Amino acid sequence: MKDAHGHQLTGCNAEALALLERGLTQLRCLRNDPLASADAALAASPELVMGHVLRAWLYLMSSEGGAVPEARAALERARALPHNDREARHLQAVGQWVDGHWLLAGRSLEDLSVEYPHDLLALQVGHQLDFFTGDARMLRDRIARVLPAWSADVPGYHALLGMYAFGLEECGDYRLAERLGRQAISREPADAWAQHAVAHVLEMQGRREEGIAWMRGNPAWQQDNMLAVHNWWHLALYHLELGDSASVLELFDNSIDASGSQIALELVDASALLWRLQLRGVDPGERWQNLAERWALLADDGHYAFNDLHACMAFASAGRSDLLERVQRAQACALQRDDDNTRMTREIGAPAIEALLAYHDGRYARCVELLRAIRNQAHGFGGSHAQRDLLDQTLLVAARRDGQAGLATALERERHLLAGQRAVH
Repeated sequence: MKDAHGHQLTGCNAEALALLERGLTQLRCLRNDPLASADAALAASPELVMGHVLRAWLYLMSSEGGAVPEARAALERARALPHNDREARHLQAVGQWVDGHWLLAGRSLEDLSVEYPHDLLALQVGHQLDFFTGDARMLRDRIARVLPAWSADVPGYHALLGMYAFGLEECGDYRLAERLGRQAISREPADAWAQHAVAHVLEMQGRREEGIAWMRGNPAWQQDNMLAVHNWWHLALYHLELGDSASVLELFDNSIDASGSQIALELVDASALLWRLQLRGVDPGERWQNLAERWALLADDGHYAFNDLHACMAFASAGRSDLLERVQRAQACALQRDDDNTRMTREIGAPAIEALLAYHDGRYARCVELLRAIRNQAHGFGGSHAQRDLLDQTLLVAARRDGQAGLATALERERHLLAGQRAVH
């Protein structure tokens, strides 16, 4: 039995196929509950290898250490089943990510896509790995390599356009990124990743009023969507840059933080927004304490340095030195391993945390020293340009507060000139 893209599926029956396709379709738009669909497919056919694969990928893409045992269990169940070449390649990549080798997993999926260019799951997971590891070029080129093999009548074409749009944006090709992102939304308004790709373009070009209109004008991403919080965060950034702190706090309270989420990717957005408000002299009040309590569940994770940084923003701002110590112990353990997060933590994550703690404690000169040393390599621990801009904003404010007027002026000129170049790109 074959999937919608013509790939042979081992251990499949008609009911399992329909449920698997439902899960894959949900994942393309990051909506509903693809994990529930994967579980239902496996209930219909426990021998469905790609059901186990999808389940493993969904856990790994959470970026949380606590999800790894579930992914490993799914991997072990799938390995014990007969499987074909494409499925074996997925299993190889799952195993590499489970073992902490994020870059190797991305490379294995890259090779899989060369042989199976219509494997949209491999492309989507690979794209997320490129995002988590900060590889802007592969965010673009992974998709560019297969795009000529696709056409508009292939299922999920909108997702390919949305991913390519985001990769183009991260590589600075804003005009084409915006065109393809809007084209993807015209084909599938619920494609939250494509919506997000255009949001990035408008953010990077300083087109704030247009950004607000873009996000407000399409309600399809706002409900029952795994990327909804992040897209609300993008909307909040436009208001923040317009100096509308009241709207930012309203969005934080009613959309970004309203659910009391304990999901790392959503907690990252909450921390990043409150920190930016603080840089502008806005007191978030008790919001930090509430956020820190939810981050506490991940304080011992030591799984992904980008998450650790955002957890420490909350812990420092809430005065939770006990939780800061737990993160630092977890990072010390991470540094004893030999995986990609070890490198991310050593080169970027740990010094970035030290810099933000120095800023919080009023040791602005130390903050400046640390951030100047890592800012040009900060892509190496993941995230987007818009997310990592928090480090540059912190550097600028720290320089100003330390009385380093020349450096602060230079950094402001750099930002203004670059923003102008982006706007006319």
